[in-house]
Amino acid sequence: MMNKLKKIKKRYIALILVLVIAAGGFLFQKPLAVLAFDLFLSDQVETKLANESYVPLENNTSKTPTSVKAEPVALKSDPFSLMLLGTDQRKNETARSDTMMYAVIRPEDYKILLISVPRDTYTEIIGYKDNKKDKITHAYAFGGQQMSKDTLEALLGHDIQYYATINFQGLKDAVDAIGGVPLPIKKDIVNKGKDHEKFTIKANKSNYSGEEALNYTRYREDSDFNRTKRQQVFIDVVANKMLSISQIGNIPELLDIMGDNFKTDIQPSMIISLAKKFMGGKDMDISSFTVMGEGKRMDGVYYDIVNEEDLNKAKALIDNWMNPSTPVDQLIEPGKAGNALEPSATPAVQ
Repeated sequence: MMNKLKKIKKRYIALILVLVIAAGGFLFQKPLAVLAFDLFLSDQVETKLANESYVPLENNTSKTPTSVKAEPVALKSDPFSLMLLGTDQRKNETARSDTMMYAVIRPEDYKILLISVPRDTYTEIIGYKDNKKDKITHAYAFGGQQMSKDTLEALLGHDIQYYATINFQGLKDAVDAIGGVPLPIKKDIVNKGKDHEKFTIKANKSNYSGEEALNYTRYREDSDFNRTKRQQVFIDVVANKMLSISQIGNIPELLDIMGDNFKTDIQPSMIISLAKKFMGGKDMDISSFTVMGEGKRMDGVYYDIVNEEDLNKAKALIDNWMNPSTPVDQLIEPGKAGNALEPSATPAVQ
C-alpha cells in the first residue's frame, strides 16, 4: 500500500513539474523565442541582409546628419523616420511606386505612424526637369529611391532618415510562406474594368493567400484613396504576423523569398535589434493617415490635387510623433472617422 502511495505521489509531483515547466514555457515564450533567434538565426539573417538588401543611397541630400545613418546602432530608441515604397513591377514594365508612405517608428512605445501619399498626387518631382510637377509615383520611375525621397521630403516638409523598398510580387510568396493573412473584406471584391486584370476576392474568409492579398492591394476601381487604405491594412497585418513568435523559424525562408524584392539603407544590425525588440515586447500598434486630394484632369491626364488641410495635418502628426519628448499619451492619433485628428491615448488603426 505504501509503495502504491509513493508511486502516486511521484506521479503527482511529476505532473506538477510538467505543468510548471509548460506554464513557464508559455509565460516566457517571447523571451525564449528571442533568445533562440539571437543564438541560431541572427548572424545568418544579418549576413543575408548585408549581402542582398542593404543598399545605401549614393546621393543623400537630406538635412539629417550623416551620423544618423552611419552610426553602428545596437538599438535605436529615439523616434526615427522611414520612407516606405511599395512597388508592383511586373515583367517588361517600368517600375513605379504604387505605395508611398512616410513612417515614424517609436521603438520604445511599440508604435508606428504611417502617412500615405496616393500615387496620383500632383507635386514637384525634385531633381527632374527643374522640379517639374507630375504624379508622385513617377519620382521612382525617373530617379528611384533618391528622387522619391527628395520629393516626399519636399512635399511633407520633413527629412527622411531611412528608406525601404518592397516589391509586392515578392510579398505574394512571403504571405504564402507565413500561411496567409487575415483581411477585413466584408464584400466580394471584383476587378472587372475593361483595361484591368480580372480577379475576384471572396468576402468573409478567415485567411487569404498571397495572390488574394496582392490583388487586395491592387484593386482601385472604387478609388485610389480606398486602395491606399487597403495597402495600409495589408502592411499592418503582414508586419504583425511576420513579427509573431510562430514565424521565427520561417525567417531564413522569408529572406530567400524577398531576395532582390527588398532594399533598404537601414543597417542590418539595426534591423536585427528592432526585430528582437518587437518580437519580445508588446504587440506593435500601427496608426494610419492619408493625405487626401481632389481628382482633376489636366491635358487629359488624371491627377490628385493635394488637400492643403490634410497636408498640414500630416506635418503636425510628424512633428508630434518625431519629438522624443512627446509622452505616449500625448501622441496625436488619426481619428477613426475619416482623416480627423484627435488627441488620444488609444491607438486608432485604420
